[in-house]
Amino acid sequence: MAIVVPVTHSPPVDPETAIEIPAVTKTRLGLDAQRSWIVCNEANVFAWPGPDLRAAGGQTLPSIWYGPLPPKLATAAREKLRDFAKAGRLRRVPRTE
Repeated sequence: MAIVVPVTHSPPVDPETAIEIPAVTKTRLGLDAQRSWIVCNEANVFAWPGPDLRAAGGQTLPSIWYGPLPPKLATAAREKLRDFAKAGRLRRVPRTE
């Protein structure tokens, strides 16, 4: 089983539920220029391997890996996700068909 937090272009209704991905990080990962947020109060849960992850664009070999997040961003997202889970406020969304 895999647990993956979503990334979205939609600004969060409650700013405490998400962390914005810095533009420089998005550029390094090869993502588009629109603002994006890591959603920290929701987790997608699915079978691994399975159909729910798709290959990252712009790579010579198919991979789901875009690249690492900066340590401070990864830590902040992980801690926020953990806090929602501890408070019983983490929404788990089953994704595998």
